[in-house]
Amino acid sequence: MHFGISLFFTEHSIRPEVLAPDLERRGFESVWSGEHSHIPAVLTSDPPATGVKQWYYEVMDPFVTLTAAAVATTTLKIGTGICLIPQRDPIQTAKAVASIDRISGGRFLFGVGNGWNRAEIENHGADFRTRHKRARESIEAMKAIWSQDSASYRGDIVKFDPMMAWPKPVQRPHPPILVGGSFPYSARRAIRYGTGWLPSASAGKSDLLEEIPLFRRMAIDAGRDPATLPITVWYPPREIDLMRKYRDIGVDRVVFSVPSDAADAVRPHLDEIGELMAGVG
Repeated sequence: MHFGISLFFTEHSIRPEVLAPDLERRGFESVWSGEHSHIPAVLTSDPPATGVKQWYYEVMDPFVTLTAAAVATTTLKIGTGICLIPQRDPIQTAKAVASIDRISGGRFLFGVGNGWNRAEIENHGADFRTRHKRARESIEAMKAIWSQDSASYRGDIVKFDPMMAWPKPVQRPHPPILVGGSFPYSARRAIRYGTGWLPSASAGKSDLLEEIPLFRRMAIDAGRDPATLPITVWYPPREIDLMRKYRDIGVDRVVFSVPSDAADAVRPHLDEIGELMAGVG
């Protein structure tokens, strides 16, 4: 089981080119960056249970910060956690993903999600009510761009005529697409168009150990091999017994959140999580 660290990189936090080599030296597998283009001053939907953090509206563009992390390392994987697909242009995002996968030498993990912030999504001209369809069509369209010399797509929302776009990703046919969200909805989406599932274990969620076997049964029923859909547990509690249970049930990766803070404040968290890694073995 692999261990990763997620951080919202801001102008006030530890810099990605500082954190990433430190993680690589400590034996972490991956570093992840969250995304919000902005936070509207007036929210029109309920925020997460953890509330709206200051770093949600201070976070820098993940493709920029993760590129800095990639250039400063040689083996550390870099991932979006998560990229808000419904509010992104799929053609530009396909190019960003392929570019960062090239720059990193094939180390990019594409964590995706559909978002909770209605006002943020609609400020981009997208309809919050159809965001799940928009996300699916966007992913399908990006797969075409990554894998075809002349790509086209005709969905209900996303449409474009035959086009040529390079670079293509190093990872073929494309980087891993890890679909985030809650059970059962994100599980269904991961099975339909993802290559992995990224369920959240934050906010005291304790039933993920029961949901993982259900996810694998859903995959089999849909004609997918569960072995081809690795599971990345997002923001779990820092508990050694829980880590061992995740390992024993076949979780591929756990990703821990650390505060969006300066290096001296972040490193004690890395020490604590490093002890968990050692305890799991």
